[in-house]
Amino acid sequence: MTGSRTVVVAPDSFKGSASAAEIARAISVGWTSVRPDDRVVPAPMADGGEGTIDAFELSIPEATRIPIVVQGPAGAQVATSWLLLPSSAEFPGGVGLVELAATSGITLLDELAPLDAHTLGFGQAIADALDHGVSRLLLAIGGSASTDGGVGALAALGARFSDAQGRPIRLGNRGLGTLARVDLSGLRALPDGGAAILSDVTNPLLGPSGAAAVFGPQKGANEAQVLGLESSLARLERLVRTARPTVRGTTPGAGAAGGTGFGLLAWGAVLAPGADAVGAALGLPVLVAAADVVVTGEGRFDAQSAAGKVPTYVAGLARSAGARALLVAGTIDADDVPFDDAVSLVELAGNAADAMADPATWARAAGALLASRIR
Repeated sequence: MTGSRTVVVAPDSFKGSASAAEIARAISVGWTSVRPDDRVVPAPMADGGEGTIDAFELSIPEATRIPIVVQGPAGAQVATSWLLLPSSAEFPGGVGLVELAATSGITLLDELAPLDAHTLGFGQAIADALDHGVSRLLLAIGGSASTDGGVGALAALGARFSDAQGRPIRLGNRGLGTLARVDLSGLRALPDGGAAILSDVTNPLLGPSGAAAVFGPQKGANEAQVLGLESSLARLERLVRTARPTVRGTTPGAGAAGGTGFGLLAWGAVLAPGADAVGAALGLPVLVAAADVVVTGEGRFDAQSAAGKVPTYVAGLARSAGARALLVAGTIDADDVPFDDAVSLVELAGNAADAMADPATWARAAGALLASRIR
């Protein structure tokens, strides 16, 4: 490939290592160092997890962060924010983007709390957006700390969860073990434009591919605790279905964020593939349509990356546009890598520790290497 080309750089964050904006900037700098005449367009992406607010804020200059203090996943107060997207004819009150990772996320914990972490703060931030008068909600639910089925969030929105004596249950999955009654009649109304759940997870609520079995260990649960988490979620599902017969734990995505997907479905929100919804909102399809080359990435590209994660979504856009699709990942652990070229930061650095210690340096090197191989 010769001559000047348009290159769109649209990675996800490298979770726990670098933001999507940092990685996009580093790859862009590396690329330009080799092909200075190319038009390089950084377009950091997200899939509904950590960094979703950052991606929107960078791409929509008129967006405004609304500061708020909420109860974090372990009870301590957390100073955070949600994002108000500008008003339009369709949504005159604007659109509120609330990120679970920023309110009830696992990175907010000093120690993992698989039985007691909760989503109350996420619900408090949603309530604040409703108080602000938003016309629509985007609810990014990746990066959760808990397996509470979204009960904390729903409680903050007016639902009542009580034990056999009529007392409110304690927060977290542990409290679900005493749940006897679910009353959703006090839930706040959805905004007129509804609420979309942004998630890259298709797991159901229960079973071997459910919230407890798959994600419980990531949140610190041992084998016995996973069984308890599952039992409590099953109790919650039975009782919620009494109040909302059409809401089912078998719905793909109901198991997202420790079952928060299920809880939000019971409120009336609808699931939207995270990367697709974020990409559409940020105008990525339009950018890619004009590109010759598209570079995407994430911290770990593996078999699960095909299930709605950013790189697979971006590669699909590139193929539709007739552009080359390139991948930069911290590690690549997949038999099928559907890209024209791919670079692993771990391979460049020689080991995972060095790659994670300075991801920007190695992402620049990856951008330069990919640019040098373009013909």
